[in-house]
Amino acid sequence: MPLRLAIVGRPNVGKSTLFNRLAGKKLAIVDDRPGVTRDRRFGTGRIGDIDLELIDTAGFEDVTDDSLEARMRAQTELAIDECDVALFVIDSRDGVTAMDEVFAEILRKRDKPVILAANKAEGKKGDDGVNEAFALGLGEPIAISAEHGEGMADLYAAVSALNDEGDLGGEAEGEKPIRIAIVGRPNAGKSTLVNKLIGEDRLLTGPEAGITRDAIPVDWEWDGRPVRLVDTAGLRRKARVQEKLEKLSTADSIRAITFAEVVILVMDATHPFEIQDLQIADLVEREGRCLVYCLTKWDLIDDPTIKMSEIVEEAYRHLPQLKGAPVIALSAETGRGLDRLMPAVFKTHADWSTKVKTRDLNDWLQLAIQRHPPPAVNGRRVKPKYMAQTKARPPTFVMFASRADQLPDHYRRYLINSLRESFDMPGVPMRLTVKSNKNPFAEGEAAGGSQSGPERKTRTKAKTGLAAKTTAAAAARAKAGAAKTHVSKPPAKAVKPKLKGQGANPKGRAQKLARPGVKPKNASRARTTAPKKGR
Repeated sequence: MPLRLAIVGRPNVGKSTLFNRLAGKKLAIVDDRPGVTRDRRFGTGRIGDIDLELIDTAGFEDVTDDSLEARMRAQTELAIDECDVALFVIDSRDGVTAMDEVFAEILRKRDKPVILAANKAEGKKGDDGVNEAFALGLGEPIAISAEHGEGMADLYAAVSALNDEGDLGGEAEGEKPIRIAIVGRPNAGKSTLVNKLIGEDRLLTGPEAGITRDAIPVDWEWDGRPVRLVDTAGLRRKARVQEKLEKLSTADSIRAITFAEVVILVMDATHPFEIQDLQIADLVEREGRCLVYCLTKWDLIDDPTIKMSEIVEEAYRHLPQLKGAPVIALSAETGRGLDRLMPAVFKTHADWSTKVKTRDLNDWLQLAIQRHPPPAVNGRRVKPKYMAQTKARPPTFVMFASRADQLPDHYRRYLINSLRESFDMPGVPMRLTVKSNKNPFAEGEAAGGSQSGPERKTRTKAKTGLAAKTTAAAAARAKAGAAKTHVSKPPAKAVKPKLKGQGANPKGRAQKLARPGVKPKNASRARTTAPKKGR
């Protein structure tokens, strides 16, 4: 059972670096500037033989107003209430600051075990800060370096000691959750939608654009089924992304799309299907994930019925490869229309996981060919013969046909759209591969007609086993017989050409003309000149 460990402290002390170190991979965005992490981020990790459920928190700020920093502090306090052990991290090179003393006082008032870690303690520069940490009254500090992995054995000993005192771990997870990514442009209402779905203020929200930076997973349960919602940072046009931090946030959002099963594209209902929205939807289709359109701020629309018909028509016109994807209009602020979102998500997920029987596919293929026969290319028609589904998620089909490389793209699109309509899979990305039927005798016939002698022997030669020995013995016998025949056969005698009208042994001028390579004088004139008649 994993131990829930919350990593807390003031900004820029290395909490996210330690989170990535314990998780074993770079999950949280790390940068030199303070205040990069804003939301609570959950992850699984391990130290020694102890399984951990990690909580990365925002840097603690001593403010209580309505600012963004005050909301970040509220998220950190919630993480302390939820955890089993609080890992308080300070910067050993800066020593104990006034903010560390305020945070230590808050931790002492909480009924939670606390482990004090002095980070950035590599070398001798952090020795003074480690000694100062004793004054916080939270026990002996542990000198670590999250960047270089130093002091992990001492940290394991402290965590193991607290874990052995009592059963601090929670319950193990059972059924695998469905991964749902919430994506969209900045300030479209993604975090507000997640908070409304789970019924708590889990994520930071506000009028400022770009509050969310990390891809934050949130475990939830809907209708008895486990769900993992992943809130992502807003995706802007690539040309406008210049800062390093925003590039890291964009890469984290794209990674969340890659590992998701269902993607909810959140759009502002007052400005839907802008260029960036279309590019995000196209990316989702290319990654093979099922898509659900979500229109937020629907309470600001004056005529909902007419607006919905226009938006649906625009979706079909701009994204024909996702024809039939559900469009859900709601208001994340008031909760109106929220009950229609999750049924549409699970319906799309079920369509995305559909497996069609091969017999049904081939019956459908014959009907589709009769309804719309394949076109003739260069006077020869492409003939589809057989079809099968190789995998689901997304549904992938293979069709065997003659002259498959000449099948036009428009006919391929016709087959995909007909598949969607016939087997009730609207809006699901599909993959259709067309292959040619190979004649097993075609290669042998072509080789037999074009090859001769040694090349043909090489083609039919066996490699191993009894067949190889038999073939080698036959070849040796044939070679020996050919050599014997060549030695015993006497050389052929040259045959002299026999002239017309001459006997077997020509004499005189005929004998001279019969010699090879000799052309007598006036030979041609003698043949062409007629004899003179007497007077």
